[in-house]
Amino acid sequence: MSPAESPAVSDGDRIDAAGIAAALTRAPFTYADGATQVFTPDGRTVYTDNGAQSSGEWKVDDDGRFQSFWPPSYYATYDVSWIAGPDGDAVGIRFADANRGTTFDGRYTPGLA
Repeated sequence: MSPAESPAVSDGDRIDAAGIAAALTRAPFTYADGATQVFTPDGRTVYTDNGAQSSGEWKVDDDGRFQSFWPPSYYATYDVSWIAGPDGDAVGIRFADANRGTTFDGRYTPGLA
């Protein structure tokens, strides 16, 4: 989905279960520390940090939350919400781990969204 096709969002709006897959697979993400991540429609993900890659899986659970699995045994569940630009365009996703009390922002990689 190109930014022109994306409806306007408000910063902090929760992404509903039906919209999570499209939000995740829209474009690669870049994080504040320079790491990148790609989500594919088949439920796979690759995280790259300083050239080192790790592969995982993702899905939407029955409660409408984003889940990730990193072999051999790391599972995490997140609420996901939009990061909006000044014009209401979606520029990324905020991942909030309620169990650990942490959040992190993934921004769509410029030129690839």
